[in-house]
Amino acid sequence: MNVPSLPTSPSEPVSTEGVVAAGAYVDGRRIANIAISEASSWRAKPGHVVWIGMHEPDMALLSAVQKQFDLHDLAIEDANHAHQRPKIEQYGEALFIVARTAQLVEGRITFGETHIFVGEGYLVSVRHGASTSYTPVRERCESCPRALARGEDYILYAILDFIVDNYSPVLESISDEVEGIEDDVLSKPITKGQVERLYMLRRDLLRLRNAIGPLVEVCRRLEHDELAMVRPAMQPLFRDVTDHVRNIQERIDSMREVLAFAFEASLLVGQAQETAVSKKLASWLAIIAVPTALAGIYGMNFKHMPELEWEYGYFAVLSLMALACVGLFWRFRRAGWL
Repeated sequence: MNVPSLPTSPSEPVSTEGVVAAGAYVDGRRIANIAISEASSWRAKPGHVVWIGMHEPDMALLSAVQKQFDLHDLAIEDANHAHQRPKIEQYGEALFIVARTAQLVEGRITFGETHIFVGEGYLVSVRHGASTSYTPVRERCESCPRALARGEDYILYAILDFIVDNYSPVLESISDEVEGIEDDVLSKPITKGQVERLYMLRRDLLRLRNAIGPLVEVCRRLEHDELAMVRPAMQPLFRDVTDHVRNIQERIDSMREVLAFAFEASLLVGQAQETAVSKKLASWLAIIAVPTALAGIYGMNFKHMPELEWEYGYFAVLSLMALACVGLFWRFRRAGWL
């Protein structure tokens, strides 16, 4: 069942707020910056490609774009509501693709989304949430007209490759922090704050892995399926993106294992230090117990006790205490308890 769209009245002006860039290209060169209302006429010209980039547009703007390219209602509804999982859907001859983006904000991984509409003669990207601007992608493509002249599927590849490449700075920052924690964990027990940080990092890395995991299937379909908008010559490029995503997954798994090891190693170090302290306390208690016992026995004040009135009894008991304490100290020291 189709979801009713909100068409924009021709007499009602549509705000351009949310449009980052909109251009028409021929042979990989931008020939004009266009308005949304002109997109369909530029797209209809032979050899022309319309590339529109938007950031968190409102429904009126999305409806205007829908009218220009005859986009499916369900795809427009998804683009208007973020929190979609990565996926690829085909509506007739057009494709709708969702990819998750990630940035490190105040030490936490923050996620965003990019929705991409691809059809004959056009590509529309819609960014939501935490995401790097795709202006560098456009500039890089425009600096190489020969590559951009390949068409819409090349622009799609460039955007997906840029999204995957932007996972690396996030992982590099986390990796540096993980290495620092790993270096500290064997020298001293980690603090409560560090334990909480380890837990948050592992949870964020798991969320990142879950966010990008479905992107493998998206790239696999672009690589292998007979999709109308992807030429066979472009499939090796999408295979390269798939390899990058899998590499990111492996790095995430590796860092999660390191974090788990750091946490377990910290527990072991803490337990070892607690055991060492317990041994020292037990050793000193054993040493103190000997003179305490002797002093307690001879402090009972019974009238008839062995050697109670011996002239050298006091010195003999002190000597026995000293010898017992020295003997126990030597034995515990040799055993490594002291």
